[in-house]
Amino acid sequence: MKLNKLALSLLLGVAMAGMTFAVAQDNGAKQDMKNAGHDTKQAAKDTGNATKKTAKKAGHTAKKTTNKAAGKTKQGAAKVQNKTQNTANPQ
Repeated sequence: MKLNKLALSLLLGVAMAGMTFAVAQDNGAKQDMKNAGHDTKQAAKDTGNATKKTAKKAGHTAKKTTNKAAGKTKQGAAKVQNKTQNTANPQ
């Protein structure tokens, strides 16, 4: 008799655990979808921020390079002007 009660209790416990696992699987799938959506949103934010940072850096680099090139052009023009004046008016 004790063996029958033990077997029945064990069977009932396994059945309840199985039902709990089935319910957890349903909630787990729903939560997985929510997590996937959240992760996608975060990835899009990170990509946007990286793009913004890169564009800003590229803009600053372009400005710096343009100003440097303008300065070198001005310096080269002044050098040519000095050479031209020296050959036109030898002293």
